[in-house]
Amino acid sequence: MLRLRHLALLLSAAFLMNGCVAMDKYNALKLERDQYLERLSQAEAEARTEREKAKLLQDQLNAIMQSGPEQQKLVQSLMQENADLKAKLEDVNRKYEEALRRGPTVVLPEQLNNALAELAKQNPDIMEFDAARGVVKFKGDVTFASGSSELTPKAREVITRFSQIINGGVAGKFDLLVAGHTDNVVVSNPKTLAAGHKDNWFLSAHRAISVAAEMRKDAVAASRLGVAGYADQRPVASNATAEGKAQNRRVEVLILPGGAGTAAPAPAVEKAPAAAPEIAPAAPSMNK
Repeated sequence: MLRLRHLALLLSAAFLMNGCVAMDKYNALKLERDQYLERLSQAEAEARTEREKAKLLQDQLNAIMQSGPEQQKLVQSLMQENADLKAKLEDVNRKYEEALRRGPTVVLPEQLNNALAELAKQNPDIMEFDAARGVVKFKGDVTFASGSSELTPKAREVITRFSQIINGGVAGKFDLLVAGHTDNVVVSNPKTLAAGHKDNWFLSAHRAISVAAEMRKDAVAASRLGVAGYADQRPVASNATAEGKAQNRRVEVLILPGGAGTAAPAPAVEKAPAAAPEIAPAAPSMNK
């Protein structure tokens, strides 16, 4: 009897062990099946999304194709406008590169040189004047707040005086290229990004536009102005130091030989004029 009971216990244990093994296999297969179904569902969702995108693009293409000649004219007009803008940008870049290469050969009229040098002397914190190259530099840290393209009140005042000088006498026969520059610090401040300055290219261009727009308000003709943004690609000092970064944050106005002086000046906005040195006409030989 004892032997029979012992045998029964052994059989029961074996049955339970086999039952556990079978249950483990079942659970593993069930988990694998569930994972497969989840992946299949995800793949189907992604495929459905891609099909919807493809359909949307196809619908847009069909709409353009069915819109007739007017839509085609619009597309051609946009392409031509893009080509024109590209050509203007290439021309601005060419002028800038030429100005950088021309070295100390630029000779501005003496009265213009003296007036700009005096303005820089009166405002050394915000402005520098390189007479040899014919370049006026507005220091970024004083001209703008950090990460901003909005001019400070002091900068507006100095730009107004600069505009008065550059509009006087023979100075009006020179063109002006406004070029924005930054350091190599990546734009990351949410406020800066929200303002539309997506990176240093945007920030440098927007700052140059702000200076040019202020000059337009001060009656500098648009036909004399060009605008460019160079981000951190034209450093004048090492970005390895804080001092070098500060020097690289700048807006330069290059005074270039041109024939825009006969253009009608832009209407000035209501603005209190600031005193500026008067420039008398120079001899024709001084006008490059």
